[in-house]
Amino acid sequence: MRGVVLVTGVMAAGKSTVAQALAERLPRAAHVRGDVFRRMIVSGREEYLPGASGEARAQLLLRYRLLAAPADAYAEAGFTAVVQDVVLGEDLTTYAALLRTRPLHVVVLAPDAATVAAREAGRAKTGYGDAAWTIPALDEALRASTPPIGLWLDTSGLTPAQTVDAILAGRERSRVL
Repeated sequence: MRGVVLVTGVMAAGKSTVAQALAERLPRAAHVRGDVFRRMIVSGREEYLPGASGEARAQLLLRYRLLAAPADAYAEAGFTAVVQDVVLGEDLTTYAALLRTRPLHVVVLAPDAATVAAREAGRAKTGYGDAAWTIPALDEALRASTPPIGLWLDTSGLTPAQTVDAILAGRERSRVL
C-alpha cells in the first residue's frame, strides 16, 4: 500500500493498535495519530461531543486539516502514511478532500457495539462517559451517516494481526482515490 491509508472507526474500535501494526508491516511507513493534534490545544479546547458548539466543530475541522499536512508530507517523502483518527459521517468526505496524496485508502474498523464496550472496559483511557458519546450513539453515527466507501471490516472476532491481514488482502477495495 502506498500513499495514505486512513484507519477510522469509533472510539475503542482498535484504530491505534491496527494502524501501528499495519505501519510495522509495510516496508516504509509512518503512523500519524489524529489525537495528538487534539491534545495540542492546551487552553480553550472544546471537545466535539453530541450537540457540540460551533467552536468545537471548528476545532475538529482544524484537527483534520492539521492531520492531512503530515500525511501528505510523509507520502511525498516516500512513506506510506497510516493515519488514524475518528473520522465519521460526512467528515470522511471532508477529510479525503483535504489530502493531496493519491492513492488514498480508507479502512473503517466496525466491530459490533458489544465488542466496543468490552474493549472500552479494558482500556486505561476512556472515550465514553456521561457527558460524552455513548457507544450506541457513536456506533449509529458510524453506520447510518458515514459514506460506505473504502474497506469496512467487522473486526469483532479478529485479532490486530488478522485485521492487518484483512486490510492487506483488501487493499484494492480500500482505495477510494
